[in-house]
Amino acid sequence: MLDYEALKEAMGDLEEDMVLEIMNKVMEDGGEQAGQAMKACQEGMNIVGERFATQEYFVSDLIFSGELMNEAMDIIRPALLKSTGESMGKMILCTVEGDLHDIGKNIVKAMLEASGFSVIDLGIDVKPSDIVRTAKEEGITIIGLSGVLTLAIDAMKATVEAFKDAGMRQDVKIIIGGAPVNQAVCDVVGADSWAVNPADTIKMCREWSHAA
Repeated sequence: MLDYEALKEAMGDLEEDMVLEIMNKVMEDGGEQAGQAMKACQEGMNIVGERFATQEYFVSDLIFSGELMNEAMDIIRPALLKSTGESMGKMILCTVEGDLHDIGKNIVKAMLEASGFSVIDLGIDVKPSDIVRTAKEEGITIIGLSGVLTLAIDAMKATVEAFKDAGMRQDVKIIIGGAPVNQAVCDVVGADSWAVNPADTIKMCREWSHAA
């Protein structure tokens, strides 16, 4: 029996060897419990976030945690894709214009890919026009916008407006995420949904994908 509490704590403690050892054990039987492992890793990432908030961890620890999360998801991705049994299609993910933070975005990307999405990651400080152009060229209907700074709210709103100006707003679903985001911000921005953790992001994007 795999100890998911130990996995959560190892992720929270940034114990790379233990995390990867447990993830490899998850795959020994074909990865039937990959979903629980992903959940434990996410709970461990929540511990990392709490320790950063209390200044027990530093930016370097946050960056390392994102890299470790990517490694962990790479190991179990085949099992997660097998369990979903389907491709969720393509979506866009980026950090909006004026914001250079990508740790949270990269973690969400790793988990979205593990859940069956083909993610077009446009990176950081992305202009609304570039997001709209990519969505049009690639025929993409799900857009994930990330931001940590308060100014990201204005950039998210500008992105939604850019889709309206292009006559494409009714064709796309837009989810926003990051530190300043809540329901009130979602309403101001004009997005379809919001999330503060990867699990909620995945849940909403999967619902949209199935409805498409």
